[in-house]
Amino acid sequence: MKSDHSERTEHTEDTAGRPVGGGPTDPATEAFVAHRNLLFTVAYEMLGSAADAEDVLQETWLRWAGVDLGTVREQRAYLVRITTRQALSRLRTLGRRKESYVGSWLPEPLLTAPDVAEDVELAESVSMAMLLVLETLAPTERAVFVLREVFDLGYDEIAEAVDKSPAAVRQIAHRARAHVAARRPRGAVSPAETRDALDAFRRATETGDLQSLLDILAPDVVLVGDGGGIKQAVLRPVVGADKVARLLIGGLGKVAAAVSLRPTQVNGHPALIIRLDGEIDTVVAVRIDEGLITGLYAVRNPEKLSHMRRETALRR
Repeated sequence: MKSDHSERTEHTEDTAGRPVGGGPTDPATEAFVAHRNLLFTVAYEMLGSAADAEDVLQETWLRWAGVDLGTVREQRAYLVRITTRQALSRLRTLGRRKESYVGSWLPEPLLTAPDVAEDVELAESVSMAMLLVLETLAPTERAVFVLREVFDLGYDEIAEAVDKSPAAVRQIAHRARAHVAARRPRGAVSPAETRDALDAFRRATETGDLQSLLDILAPDVVLVGDGGGIKQAVLRPVVGADKVARLLIGGLGKVAAAVSLRPTQVNGHPALIIRLDGEIDTVVAVRIDEGLITGLYAVRNPEKLSHMRRETALRR
């Protein structure tokens, strides 16, 4: 499936946004640029916020620039360690910020390239559904889970990153793994299944066909909206197929003439972009279990939609 936008960003800028390349660079800059997409992915999976992940990369660069490279055995591991520590610090700040957030908080959606979807483990780890599961972990548990399960770092490396003993990290990893396993989607869903469900959802909402919409929604479907107090959105999750279907058809029906729903790739999975008068208004991601939509995540906060204008490269 083609993305709604074709421009792609490979994160080859310095932390001030200036392009890197075209001239000689020092070894520290070369190493940072070589691993930047990986570091961004680590920070994003820990934070669920692209804007905060970019800030973490700036902080990582400032610390990395002052390191004596002669003392560094493994540059990738060292950079991941700095990024993890900075992300942990910001994660605690982010937690306090969420307490005063207006309405539900959802992760910041990313327009992603097809290669993200091709890496099944990476795509699952950055899906909106999984990021919401990771939100239920304590900060250190989240860091350990991400570094171990997604990036396959050794316990010794993780221990250095989170300032715990390897034995403690093993226990934390076991606990986090069990916590996530109890909450993650019940079975693997292929991109084709997701596209089919989204196509049925889109047709039903565009035509106002209530029964067709009910047919694709699970009885206990949950709709979560994030307007951030800037755009109108449901302040609390709406639960139940009938309530969700009537809310969607009623809301979209009022602006039907100005609305378009288009498929795209968000966080490695098929999703929908809703445009109002040609402008991006909402990004809708879904969770699917056993062929039915069990979760609808509608991000309307315009401050969270800036990464939907160009593709973001994610790496493991």
